[in-house]
Amino acid sequence: MTASNDELSAAFDAHREHLLRVAYTTLGSVAEAEDIVQDAWLRLQRVSDPDSIRDLRAWLTTTVGRLALDALTSARVRREEYVGPWLPEPLVQRLDDDPADRVTLDESISLALLVVLERLSPAERTAFLLHDVFGLSFDEVAQVVGRSPVTTRQLAIRARRRVADGRPRFPPTRTEQQAIVSAFAQACTEGDLDQLIGLLHRDVVWHSDGGGKMNASQRPQRGAPKVARGMLALARRPPQAAQVADVNGAPGLLIRDADGILTVIALTVDQGLITSIDIFRNPDKLLTVPDPSSVGR
Repeated sequence: MTASNDELSAAFDAHREHLLRVAYTTLGSVAEAEDIVQDAWLRLQRVSDPDSIRDLRAWLTTTVGRLALDALTSARVRREEYVGPWLPEPLVQRLDDDPADRVTLDESISLALLVVLERLSPAERTAFLLHDVFGLSFDEVAQVVGRSPVTTRQLAIRARRRVADGRPRFPPTRTEQQAIVSAFAQACTEGDLDQLIGLLHRDVVWHSDGGGKMNASQRPQRGAPKVARGMLALARRPPQAAQVADVNGAPGLLIRDADGILTVIALTVDQGLITSIDIFRNPDKLLTVPDPSSVGR
């Protein structure tokens, strides 16, 4: 007996959030992830006998993985022409949202991981995500990347090493992250250079993504003194509104500056010090970001 369209739709919806994470972590774009998941649904509808799919979650994951890999390969070409540093689109949520509806502190969608993933080839990124993060077998991942299971395993191993070298070894708890974000905001507001430098790792890096549409540094800035002075320069004019918000499941800052421009700031913390500051100003990546004046503490 073949499942009805309503039954198939309900089965698909049960996996939608998972599929969106697969596509988003591969592409770093919410809009593209939603398009990929919709395409996967259309492909499922075209299957002549959906009941023959023994593991729907695995089938959908491999389908989304393959579609996302194709999209990532073409996106890499566009990103080479991007003005200034390219950062993944942030997932920003209100702190007063229902906890059941909010993204949890999940390593799979952390900005620290997404930024590191940008250093991998599309095949490495896909192999690592599908196997290490989303639990597919190497035989299943091999079907997505078009390589043998042995080669796919090697792709994942290389990716795993590079990811381990690039993400925090001692990430903070949520409470520790929120305390550092608050201290960072206070130091910037009060113009306290020494306090700010004390929060930064000596090799801290600052990326600013304006996409050529908003003022932003065209190159990454490095080193605690240089980054601290840059942060204080940005904070010189009091903002219209500024609040702590969830950025990819961890506390960050949401600001509307004196000119009405929206900015999202994400801090990566390792061993109690800020190792990376990612600033999002490209309005195309902030379309779903709530107004900071309405974000609860």
